[in-house]
Amino acid sequence: MKRTLLSAAMLASCSLPSFAADLKATLAPTIHQLMPQVIDWRRDIHTHPELSNSEVRTSKLVADELKALGLEVRTGIAHHGVVGILKGGQPGPVVALRADMDALPVKEQTGLPFASKVTATFNGEQVGVMHACGHDAHTAMLLGVAKALSSIRAQIPGTVMFVFQPAEEGAPPGEEGGAALMLKEGVFNNPKPDAIFGLHVWPMEAGKIYVRPEGTMAASDRFEVHIKGKQTHGSSPWRGVDPITVTGSMIEALELIPSRQVDVTQAPAVISIGQVKSGIRFNIIPDDATLVGTIRTFDEGMRQDIINKMQRTVTHVAQAAGATATLSVKSGAAVTWNDAKLTDWAAPTLAWAAGKEGVGTIKPITGAEDFSYFQQNVPGVFFFLGVAPDGVPLDQVAANHSPHFIVNEKGLENGVRALSGLALDYLQSPPKS
Repeated sequence: MKRTLLSAAMLASCSLPSFAADLKATLAPTIHQLMPQVIDWRRDIHTHPELSNSEVRTSKLVADELKALGLEVRTGIAHHGVVGILKGGQPGPVVALRADMDALPVKEQTGLPFASKVTATFNGEQVGVMHACGHDAHTAMLLGVAKALSSIRAQIPGTVMFVFQPAEEGAPPGEEGGAALMLKEGVFNNPKPDAIFGLHVWPMEAGKIYVRPEGTMAASDRFEVHIKGKQTHGSSPWRGVDPITVTGSMIEALELIPSRQVDVTQAPAVISIGQVKSGIRFNIIPDDATLVGTIRTFDEGMRQDIINKMQRTVTHVAQAAGATATLSVKSGAAVTWNDAKLTDWAAPTLAWAAGKEGVGTIKPITGAEDFSYFQQNVPGVFFFLGVAPDGVPLDQVAANHSPHFIVNEKGLENGVRALSGLALDYLQSPPKS
């Protein structure tokens, strides 16, 4: 019979050593007392959001707070990344905890008293900037974890790495950034963690934790299709080749690939078009057109098969209209893959953080996370923390990336408890190999 995550938590909780439970019991009131400070940090960061690879103020705030705790602090990793190293009073393993710091080009419409009024230039346009994905909460919670664990550092057997990552939402065109660049620049070289944990706030029941083993969030690829037609006057389309008409056929054909040419019972897959660019005047059929979109997959073999089918589709749809077309694909993130053994091990700690009734299993999410690159280097678990506003039906709660996205701050304490507890339990009683 398949064991549920919650039952695994109840069974495994009996196996944790008593000193691990004692340290968490000591830490719990400290975390509770820290929450006003965590909320202050979160609101300050929310009011001053910064786009990917521009996290100057946020990274300074983080570095200053970590230095004030007496941690070894490294800055300038992947442009604005910050790492704090907490060395415990006793030898032991190394565990990493990660939070992302960047915001989105979204004009905030929450009406909160600390709402962002920041603007910036994005892709050549002036845009509002907002923490519409909750990274302000992630950063504040991890600062809270650092402060809480620092208060008992003499009793900690091992080392905790606090990884504050820039550019999770993706580096600007022509730039590198995010988790991949942090790894490229050696963030895990010294010390190399034995495991990594991270979380994401999510529009679900406030304070509840959601997790699943193995494929959790999708791999993400960005693609562009460039269609070459033949420009002519709009009054005589037969004299040219209309690339805009081709885009219509191309969109339909591409989005049919997952639903008609791929076995989605094996794993979910999505192709979506987000941009269509063509033309400059109402009565000119333009020479070319561009489609820009995303591919989401949970299986590498399926991913490559979809890309091959897209190439075939792009070529033949264009040829059928007398046009030509090229496809380019750029990888954005790998599958967020939770190590099954580590996820099972983590279950009792998550139940300690949120209560046995406060941990649930989440379905695969077709959103993407570059935390996945850290998981390619060391075993990791990525989980979700509910932050839905009170009194709002969950099907009406604004999702991440919405200008109306609101974090219910009542849920944040369980996030601090979860990350703190995972670090302590891992250092004191890691999974048996």
